[in-house]
Amino acid sequence: MDLGVTLLTGIALCLLVQFVCFLFADADLTLLWATLFGSKPETKLKGLVVWVTGASSGIGEELAYQLAGCGSRLILSARRVDQLDRVKLHCLERSNLKDKDILVLPLDLLERASHEAKMKTAIQHFGNIDILVNNGGRSQRSLCLETSVDVYQALMELNFLGTVSLTKQVLPHMTQRGSGSVVTVSSVVGLAGAPLATGYSASKHALQGFFNSLRTELTEYPRILISTVCPGPVQSQIVQNAFTEEVGKAIPTAGDQQHKMVTSRCVRLILVGIANGTKEMWIAQQPFLLFYYVWQYAPTWAWFITDVLGRKRVQNFKAGLDADSAYFTKPKPKSS
Repeated sequence: MDLGVTLLTGIALCLLVQFVCFLFADADLTLLWATLFGSKPETKLKGLVVWVTGASSGIGEELAYQLAGCGSRLILSARRVDQLDRVKLHCLERSNLKDKDILVLPLDLLERASHEAKMKTAIQHFGNIDILVNNGGRSQRSLCLETSVDVYQALMELNFLGTVSLTKQVLPHMTQRGSGSVVTVSSVVGLAGAPLATGYSASKHALQGFFNSLRTELTEYPRILISTVCPGPVQSQIVQNAFTEEVGKAIPTAGDQQHKMVTSRCVRLILVGIANGTKEMWIAQQPFLLFYYVWQYAPTWAWFITDVLGRKRVQNFKAGLDADSAYFTKPKPKSS
């Protein structure tokens, strides 16, 4: 009897510890386990050639800096060459890499006819590509009833077809070598819907479906990793560059970003996931991380939560307030 009580007490304490840890968690349990006991990016990624799209700002820029610190050789791609040059300079300042270890390769995901030539340039420079990080893309802030179909087409062309096109250029190189990693930055809205992001969410759902299916086609290549990253709110410029109801119309203001995850933490978790071969990464602070699990295991409750918060977010947006504040604090009026 005493042994049974002791056992039950031990189990209860273990569950309590796990619960407390989860309250402060900022990633799924598999990824957090890898941060504590898995391989370190500084060891696994050193010397590898990593191609990062969307490398001129936000998550892509921070990826470049941390990968440089790990000793990875880099291919930096985006449309803005001046910003890529700036990122390269900072990478060289923060690491032991030489100029030849970082290739600035301007790239427009919409110009799919150019992707084969870009891939050949990368191969010619380094001889191989070990990791492709699909990070380029744009978000959306507009109501469906007010949004032009042209916006939806632009989002799918950029976020989905542009990513698929580049992947299809790099993947044959990896299958020929029998190894490599394709890591795609998706979103929490690639797993669940969200108001004001119908087109963006659709493009991320498309990426999830594509890469989940691709992974099953590549089972004969066990050394090729297909990984998707699903971040929650992260401090970046993705909101500033978001589509609105019309193509070419700028968003008035990006709102407060202080409540969002720090970019450096998000990127560190991504690199840990890559180093440990994680197929899907959930990265978010609470309460968003809890929402991932509720959506996965209790969808009826998830729909209820989504309806309540979504209604508030739409109301804030229509009132000219910071829509994202629906998830956090009392909203502040947008600046005019």
